[in-house]
Amino acid sequence: MCGRYYLDESESEEIAWIINEVKKNTPEIKTGEIYPSNLVPIVSQREKKVTADACVWGFPGFGGKGLIINARAESVREKPMFRDAFFQNRCVVPSTGFYEWSASKQKYLFRFPDTNSLYMAAIRREWEGEERFVILTAAANSYVSGVHHRMPVLFHKSKIKDWLFHLDAAVEMLKTPRAELICNLT
Repeated sequence: MCGRYYLDESESEEIAWIINEVKKNTPEIKTGEIYPSNLVPIVSQREKKVTADACVWGFPGFGGKGLIINARAESVREKPMFRDAFFQNRCVVPSTGFYEWSASKQKYLFRFPDTNSLYMAAIRREWEGEERFVILTAAANSYVSGVHHRMPVLFHKSKIKDWLFHLDAAVEMLKTPRAELICNLT
């Protein structure tokens, strides 16, 4: 599961560029520690171009109760709530790391060891005139499994276009082994 992540424009030029692009149209986006229901930057595809947009984290739950913030990569193509968004509205959540909590409630920040830019696979849809997204999760790899059994589907910048534009590549990205990560107790 991914219940929070970190977005710091001072740590990455790539991330700073995305944030600045979104702020041109939506200056009130959230940065720093990101919580469900925050309005945040995403990267998506519109009219066959990669764009930076603002989007709210979380689909409304059944009957309008609560928020659904994650979707399982293993079933995203079959579940009615997520299926159309996966096939038509994949997006990417830029971050500088994601948080997971251990069973003893210790908070850990996970990052790539070689860059401060970390991208999470997501899907988006419109709900009552508002763009919303959920982050896709998969079984945790060996770097995360000691803390939590799920983790976001992650990739580097070089894979963004594959995720956004190529369905076959996106399906494969749901199955590929997760990247090496470093973690810090916060």
